[in-house]
Amino acid sequence: MARLIAVPLFSTLVIAAMLLVLDRMLRLFDFVATEGGPVSVVWKMLANLLPEYLGLGIPIGLLLGILLAFRKLAASSELDVLQGVGMSYWRLLRVPYFYTIVLAALNLAIVGYVQPTARYAYEELRFELRSGALGASIKVGEFTSFGADMTMRIEDSRDSGRDLSGIFVNFRDKEGGWYAASAEKGQFLATDDPNTILFRLTRGTLVHNSPGFVRPRVLTFTSHDLPIPLPEFGRFRARGDRNLERTLPELVRLGGDDDASPELRNTSRAAFHFRVVEVATMFLLPLLALALGVPAKRSGSALGVFLSIVMIVTYHKVNEYGEAVGGLGRVDPIIALWVPFALFAALVGWMYYQIAYVPGGQPIGGLERVAGKLVKAVTSRLPGRRRTA
Repeated sequence: MARLIAVPLFSTLVIAAMLLVLDRMLRLFDFVATEGGPVSVVWKMLANLLPEYLGLGIPIGLLLGILLAFRKLAASSELDVLQGVGMSYWRLLRVPYFYTIVLAALNLAIVGYVQPTARYAYEELRFELRSGALGASIKVGEFTSFGADMTMRIEDSRDSGRDLSGIFVNFRDKEGGWYAASAEKGQFLATDDPNTILFRLTRGTLVHNSPGFVRPRVLTFTSHDLPIPLPEFGRFRARGDRNLERTLPELVRLGGDDDASPELRNTSRAAFHFRVVEVATMFLLPLLALALGVPAKRSGSALGVFLSIVMIVTYHKVNEYGEAVGGLGRVDPIIALWVPFALFAALVGWMYYQIAYVPGGQPIGGLERVAGKLVKAVTSRLPGRRRTA
């Protein structure tokens, strides 16, 4: 049983994570390219988004792993043999519940502690990209502005930016003067001051103008070092300005803080109950997987697999709506989130009772019959299908 659950569980988890990552990767590459940041930051941003994807991916993987394990046992008649030797469905659920306890503890750690810090790191990287703190790439053949005081154009770049040629630089100082330089070669060098870099120009001409000059000075040089002060970047906000960035203890503290605003208390309580409900729902998944994974006799319908995904995703969206309503203060978060949980638990309990204790019971038997008739009606109308008298 443990092996039957493990293979589809981890396969589903990896595939779901890859699909979500690939979907976001394209947008991140476009965002980073637009902002002119290094490509390596894309992988850091994706790594910080992974805990958020696992928060939903783990329950789906657990559900499908258990469901497909029971479905395989039922299809090979091994489930009938196990029941024939006296093993009840509840006894067979021991191994699935072992997986559930371990994964629920892991998911609680992720949504309660890892995901908030990872989300904050993701937002910090976005801020640094927008502000330019990660360093903007200089586009060859185009004018690139560094703040409002400096403009640069480079004709050619080689050796990963260490060999620059065809350079034009225009820089305005604080006294109202300006520099304009053109050079055949150039190279950026670090200095002892982290806020200043040195741009060493080779074989060029420098034009310097200042309010005290009668006319601009024109100099030709073999080598000239042009100090360039880096623009100042604002500091990123502190962690915790959003509920996604707060850990569970922080949400509990803010939810009971009388000095906090009503909006902050409501959103903190709603976020706390949302995360706890999502973890508590995992303990219902083995029962749901069993009820939907065992098909009716002489039926190979995969309706239960499809219905399980629809149910868990729909219930997740209901919880998100409950969190939003609870955060607005219209409904108490306990009612908005735990009442749907109680209804979902009652539905799952009824489905498990039908499959485990009602002779010949099948919780979705009616749906399977309707789906079978629809498939038969559609296929009978396909062109080229022979009709028998």
